[in-house]
Amino acid sequence: MMHSLLRHGIICGMTLSAGVPTLAAVDSISITSTSSWSNGFNGEIQFTNDGPETIEGWSLLIENGPQINSAWNCLWTPDGLVDQFDDDGWNGSVGPGGIVTIGFGADGSLQETISSATLNGQPVEVLYEGLLPDDPADEDEEDQQENDDDPQDDEDSNEDQDDEQDSEDGSGTCIGDVDGNGAVDVDDMLGVLNSWGPCDSCAADFDASGTVDVNDMLAILAAWGTCPDEGPEGTDKKIVAYYIEWGVYGRDYQPADMPLDQITHVNYAFANISDDGLIAIGDPYAAIDKAYPGDTWDQPYRGTYNQLNNVLRAQYPHIKTLISVGGWTWSGRFSDVALTAESRDRFSESCVDFIREYNFDGVDIDWEYPVCCGLSSNTYRPEDRQNYTLLMESLRNHLDQAAVEDGREYLLTIASAGGVDKLVNYELAQIASHLDWVNTMSYDFMGAWDLSLTGHHSALYANPVNPSPSDKVREDYNADGSVQPWLDAGVPPSKIVMGVPFYGRAWGGVDPTGNGLYQSASLVPPGTWDDWSSGATGINDYTQIKTLLGTGQYTRYWDDVAKVPWAWSPTAHGGHFISYDDPESMQLKMDYINEKGLGGAMFWEVTGDLENELLGVIHQAIGD
Repeated sequence: MMHSLLRHGIICGMTLSAGVPTLAAVDSISITSTSSWSNGFNGEIQFTNDGPETIEGWSLLIENGPQINSAWNCLWTPDGLVDQFDDDGWNGSVGPGGIVTIGFGADGSLQETISSATLNGQPVEVLYEGLLPDDPADEDEEDQQENDDDPQDDEDSNEDQDDEQDSEDGSGTCIGDVDGNGAVDVDDMLGVLNSWGPCDSCAADFDASGTVDVNDMLAILAAWGTCPDEGPEGTDKKIVAYYIEWGVYGRDYQPADMPLDQITHVNYAFANISDDGLIAIGDPYAAIDKAYPGDTWDQPYRGTYNQLNNVLRAQYPHIKTLISVGGWTWSGRFSDVALTAESRDRFSESCVDFIREYNFDGVDIDWEYPVCCGLSSNTYRPEDRQNYTLLMESLRNHLDQAAVEDGREYLLTIASAGGVDKLVNYELAQIASHLDWVNTMSYDFMGAWDLSLTGHHSALYANPVNPSPSDKVREDYNADGSVQPWLDAGVPPSKIVMGVPFYGRAWGGVDPTGNGLYQSASLVPPGTWDDWSSGATGINDYTQIKTLLGTGQYTRYWDDVAKVPWAWSPTAHGGHFISYDDPESMQLKMDYINEKGLGGAMFWEVTGDLENELLGVIHQAIGD
């Protein structure tokens, strides 16, 4: 790999006018790997103004550096072994003690290859962090010598490997299985009773509360019997389900109704943001008060949080849960939260406290949307674009610190806009560098908010016959169009999880020409879960669409260019056109994910496919 790392260097520079102060007070720069994957990494270059005067404009030259493929916080112009970056204007003035951070993405891994570095023409030392060993072969030799010195080490190592293998293949244990025999039984209950009370990292403390108590006993009871399969293992692809908090009411869809054996991650929708800029529970009754069988009056919290994060995880220990913040309705305060370093840190700290208290594995940010285009009541600012990145950086730093303190991994993801007109308001590569992955909302491209034209709300590809006067709608409003900008920005495919809908969007009063496709409409028809307060939405769950197709009143049609179906009834609602996904289109989307090497699939949302027909396609295609 080393030979490929010699192709590029890095220059950050700008034309300096006469009288610009020198950078004699800057003696060194640091270069660090901030995240990595199989064939690349993200990194940072930093330097500090240690002098008493403000630096007005800076120019950094590095020769024979990493193989850069993208950069941010400066203007980048590659040129053979030397790449040039200009300061981005806003960061050209560096006061005493000020720090400049340049972000970049690169192929390979960070290695000590830089031959020279200058800042404003003056040599500086290069300090490396996050390096691989200079000579792995030498390190192997040393390790072998150490092993040869003590034969007992070999035996211990073999035992450790056996233990590790047992853990990795999921055999023999689950949450609640104190003695590790593959079943939760009386012996495990006795283990809980023997450990009752305060304890430090004991096996019976399943919720990691520091105390073995009634919650751990409830976990035993919930997991009673043979340890279940751990779900879709054997793949590095993610199957991310959104669980809606309000589903516990009219839909009567409880956390235990989820097919968790076919899912890897659950995003709980949604948490809100308080007036003082902190994460806040959306519906306290559903989240922490609602009583379920086995709950007691004196446990720390009940509700869906406890069911998902404690009770069900005892049965499905492979599941990771994230609290999703915002959504369409609750994105109004994101701009204020992201505005200053202080507001970002306050929000980030509150998120860490929140996931610690309720045992989530991470945070999913669903900001709809920075700069423009969400609810009219939301606050918007042009600087949302840069502040979004800074908010992700703050969250990442706080989550990583908490992970070190708690000895567990904490995840950070976002739900990103699908439309290219909104993605221009994201610093794609910069944001992704701080995330574990991005969930693209590759749906809602068309809907009954526009009655002038029906169409596919989640096409895989563009269909050139779409008569929309908008270029973006015709060419880019499709799943491929929502993914490609991230790839073009240099984001690793494994960090992109493509969203798919478990619902359809419909129009009523549709012109029957072409069986309703690309025609005008006159009304918004009722949806599956419409009520007196919501009015007609035109949103139909996949389960209901299947039922409608079974009545004989609707006919399924197929668009072989866009690779999606639609349903059409010339009589219902004055001409009823429904755009949706079915097993055929879902399989093609999973093929796309596999062909592109994407990180997996996300779906909105789990109550829309009660028979798990669409989920079954996803699980079969990428989960096995």
